[in-house]
Parts: sequence; C-alpha cells; structure tokens
Amino acid sequence: MADVKAISVTQIARRLRNLLEIEIGGVWVEGEVSNLRKQGSGHWYFSLKDELSQISCAMFGARRRQGHEVLEDGMKVQVFGEVSFYEARGTTQLIVQKVQAVGAGDLQARFEALKAKLDREGLFSSARKRALPGFPKVVGIVTSPTGAALQDMMNVLSRRAPWLKVVLFPAAVQGRGAERGIAAAIREAGRTDKRVWPKPEVLIVGRGGGSLEDLWNFNEEVVARAIAACPVPVVSAVGHEIDFTIADFVSDLRAPTPSAAAELVVPDQEDLRNRIEGTGKRLRRVVQGRMDRWADRLDYYERGLFGQSSERKLERPRFRLESLRREFLLAVEEEMASRERLIEDYRSNWKRYHPREVLKRREEKLELVARRFRDGLRLALESRERRTESLGSLLQALGPGSILRRGFSVAFGPDGGVVKSIAEVSPGDEVTVRVSDGEFRTKVEE
Repeated sequence: MADVKAISVTQIARRLRNLLEIEIGGVWVEGEVSNLRKQGSGHWYFSLKDELSQISCAMFGARRRQGHEVLEDGMKVQVFGEVSFYEARGTTQLIVQKVQAVGAGDLQARFEALKAKLDREGLFSSARKRALPGFPKVVGIVTSPTGAALQDMMNVLSRRAPWLKVVLFPAAVQGRGAERGIAAAIREAGRTDKRVWPKPEVLIVGRGGGSLEDLWNFNEEVVARAIAACPVPVVSAVGHEIDFTIADFVSDLRAPTPSAAAELVVPDQEDLRNRIEGTGKRLRRVVQGRMDRWADRLDYYERGLFGQSSERKLERPRFRLESLRREFLLAVEEEMASRERLIEDYRSNWKRYHPREVLKRREEKLELVARRFRDGLRLALESRERRTESLGSLLQALGPGSILRRGFSVAFGPDGGVVKSIAEVSPGDEVTVRVSDGEFRTKVEE
C-alpha cells in the first residue's frame, strides 16, 4: 500500500484550537451552572448546560473575575469567554472571563418551590420527627446495591454491631425515573404484613456524593412523601456534608454521609461492652454486699438465739422477772419511807410556819438583801472611780495638750478648722498656730 501522508495528533489538535478560537472567539453563553468545583489553586471548574447540551468551563483566578460570586450549582447565568481546545486531554472548554446572573436555575427553582410546599403541609415539622431506637436488631437500607455507599455503611455496621441484621431494599439512585424506584423501596421497607421479614426498626435512605443533577432524585416529591408515610424512623444520608436535599428535611434525622448514618443508627459494640462490664461490676458489688450482710445476720442468729438450749433461752427472761420483782418491792419500801419522813417533818416543823416565825425570817432576809445591795453599790462606785481615773490619765497622755507639750503645734486656717494639707491654704491666708503655752498668728507666704 502506498505511503499515506498523515499529520500528528498535536497538529490536528492545534488546528482545532485555532479554528475554535478564530471562528468563535469571545462570546456570551447562557446556561445553568452544574458540578461547580472550587480548587485550592484559585481556579474554578464547572459545566454550563441547557435542556440538550452542556459544555465544560474553566475560570482561572476566579476570585479576581467579575461576577464570580454568583456562581453556584443550579444558578442560571450568562458567562463571557473564549472557546478553546485543551490539547493535552483533547477536550473543548470555555475559558470564562466574567459572569452575570440571569436568575435561579430551573432545578433550584423547583427545589425551592417543593420545599416551600412541603413545609406548609408540616412535613418538616420537628413535632413529627421520631427518635431512633436505642438498640435496633434490624436495619433497612435503601440504596444502590452496586454503589460504594452500601459498602461504606456495611463496613461501619459490621464493625460497630456484628449482631445486626441488615436488609437491603435495592433501588437505582441516579437517572431518569429513579425517584419512583426509591419511593417504592421505601414503601416496601415500611410494609407491616409478613412479606417483609425481618422487619426493619430503622431505615437508612441515601447514596454517595455527586452533582446537583446526580442527587436530584432525592428532591422529588414522590420520595419525600414516601419518607413521610414510612412507619419506621428514616435517616437520610444523601451525598456529602455540604449537600442538602428535600429528603433531608422530611426524614426523622439527617446524616452528613452514609457512613455517618451507619454510626448514628447503632451503638458501638465496644461502648456497649464497657457499659455492660461496668454494670456487671456494680451489680456484683451490690449483690456481694447484700450477701455479706445476710451472712453476718445469719451468723448472729446462729450464735445467739438459735444456738442456745431451751433452758438457756428461758434463763434471761427469768432473771429479768426476778429483777423486776426486787425493783418493785424496793420502790414500794422507799415510797412508804418517804411518806413517813414527810409526815414526821410536818409534825416536827409545824412551828416554822407560825406567823411570828415567818415574819422574823422575812425581816432577816430583807436585812441580808439590804446589806448585799449596799456592798454591791459601794463596789460599783469604787470600780467606776478607778475607771474614771484611768481614762483621765489616758486622756491626758493622748490628748492634744500632751502632744503640744512634746514640742508639736497645731495650725488653724481662716475658717477655724485644723489645717491637714497644704492644699487647704493659699498665699496670703492668715493661720493661727497653737503651741503648748499659747497661740500666735502668721501669714502664708508660699
């Protein structure tokens, strides 16, 4: 075969690039933002799409570009840029230079409309949220059987709760019509007849991360109403932590990721083991303590009442009875003797109660009280005199006269008050100075 003159891949790639840049050049393009990725280098990458097509876009140094703040997934925008051909990968992309908003994208508008509708119906109310079971034995999962999210959840569940029974309700989680399959799987998991066995006690509905379009099936009304009608608590685990769907708002609990959902629905076996061991130790201490107390009590009974003969058992009551008899007789004898002494006292001392004797004793008592009063008054006066003399001596020692006799003086200002600070007098004021033997006047110079 004759040699064919062929061009290299680089040559045709450069021709395509030149053709696009020359034929199209700078152009305004309108579409909906999807799959926006903001790189740490400062470059942003996203897709711009409409009903039939999409094109990849790159915005280098995005934060320095006009209108970059309006770029969000689902936003409908107009971008100005140049169509270029990326030779290294053989892809066409739009190099964006500036952006301006047109309005919310169709998907975002549908999202907000459905969210407002369901919120008005009370499907997002916290009052209808149910608590998750503390120790579920069966967990249901609605997700794709081939997705990585299922493996992530199974790994977490098997590690945390190996006794757990997991029932998978498979459903496509992406693509046209997938929302009907998801809703059907949720309804199947919530059936109360014997077709579903074992019955899930809690249900995880979710999938891995993706773009707004990838997750859109969980924003459909049929899925939201299936979750709201499910008789078992539902945990929504759609996408990553930053992704929010209608399913998240309707569910009883939202998990940031599928793995996090698996951690939320079951307790960790290590935590349970530690709690059980701690409870067992406390229970053993309580039981052992009670057994020790009962053993001590039985030992006391055996050594006490049960370990004695019948004669020994009656010995204590007999001694008690004899002791009471002696005490009774002694008490009667003492009472009789006391009454006899009282009668004898009345008989021998009746003279003491004669009015003459009574008045005599009263006079003696009054004389004694008067003598005590006079002695007390004299002692009180002597004490007051000594106290007065002591205070007088102390007053002379501490009074201003004593201070003046030691060489000190006191200055009085024009108003007659004692001068305590230089701030209380001014140049020209007349000051009276008191010393030990008199007073004299002086004038303040400075």
